[in-house]
Amino acid sequence: MPNAPKHSTYDVVIVGGAIMGASTAWFLTDNSDFDGRVLVVERDPTYSSCSTAHTNSCMRQQFSSELNVRISQFAAEFVKNMRQYMGGDDRIPELGIRSFGYMYLADTAEFADTLRSNLDVQHAAGAATQLMTPDQIKAAYPFYNVDDILLGSINTVDEGYWDGAAVFDWWRRQSRERGVEYVQNEVVAMARNATGTSIESVTLASGEVVSCGHVVNASGPRAARTARMAGIDVPVEPRKRYSWVFKAERPLDRDLPLTIDPSGVHVRENGGGTYQAGGHSDVDPAVDYDDFTMDHSLWENHVWPILATRIPQFEAIKVTSEWGGHYAMNTFDHNAIVGPHNEVENFIFLNGFSGHGLQQSPAMGRGVAEWLTYGAFRSLDLSLFSYDRLVSDEPIFEKAVI
Repeated sequence: MPNAPKHSTYDVVIVGGAIMGASTAWFLTDNSDFDGRVLVVERDPTYSSCSTAHTNSCMRQQFSSELNVRISQFAAEFVKNMRQYMGGDDRIPELGIRSFGYMYLADTAEFADTLRSNLDVQHAAGAATQLMTPDQIKAAYPFYNVDDILLGSINTVDEGYWDGAAVFDWWRRQSRERGVEYVQNEVVAMARNATGTSIESVTLASGEVVSCGHVVNASGPRAARTARMAGIDVPVEPRKRYSWVFKAERPLDRDLPLTIDPSGVHVRENGGGTYQAGGHSDVDPAVDYDDFTMDHSLWENHVWPILATRIPQFEAIKVTSEWGGHYAMNTFDHNAIVGPHNEVENFIFLNGFSGHGLQQSPAMGRGVAEWLTYGAFRSLDLSLFSYDRLVSDEPIFEKAVI
């Protein structure tokens, strides 16, 4: 049953309580210059079908834009120092990053050139990415079949698995303790002021009309639906992504980097002789917000054959679990949309992460909290990802999308 909020007016209403909404709420509470009232509206507090629950929970610095590299670098800093960031609370676990790295494999000259140009961007930002010839790959990771590979790219510093669930849990727990109000409910309508320049109130499914200073759209794959309530268009749609966890009859003798095969299929170390693979169909349409149906033929006909070809030891494997989830795909340029709308000034975007949202959540939550407090980004300038680029039709394409 929906919960009614305690108050009729809030300084900030966050629509969506998954990783982005939770990050923003926590960073607001951590800023001594912010003293407003925050409401987080989450339609499903079990979070069972949200993108946060279906993530690989990995981070990387191998992006094609410097800003995305620096966003991930802050994620690594935050995760490795989470207890200190969260006030030295002894209840909070000391976390680390299992840095098995991401291995991009290029099988064409064009893809190899992309890896080289990406390397220049990453090195300029201080990332430890290395290019590897097929012989070097085979020497370091003898289980790979590299007969068709021209070049590889890997970074084993602050790239790999981290406990996203723990960060998410503690952001929510501590922000509640500091006064953030979470309600199980749903925003179903928004009302603009007479001039149309701001959102005056939101209406909840339970009937309450809540006045607001700012609205943050943190609703993941449902971003376009939330924006339409404000009369705004945003090019974000749910795209289905499938995951499989499997056990190998003959486990590999060393950690498996998160390997991005040229086909787009990816697979990574999961621990204990198990591995996690992901992929999607060649036809990749937008899907319904509640469509999580598995395509069982995809594993047998596409994913498994690719895995067994790239890593022959994976010919004998057994799937132990599988699920379908959604990317919040920004179809404009595959990059985040962050900050205020160009006309509805108190409507704040936190959308379109196109599959790399979890690792970007610390920097994005911090940045939006700064904007809500000061009217500007301070720690890291995220204005490159503003809504204005959609208005001016100036995409910033991210080449390294998995």
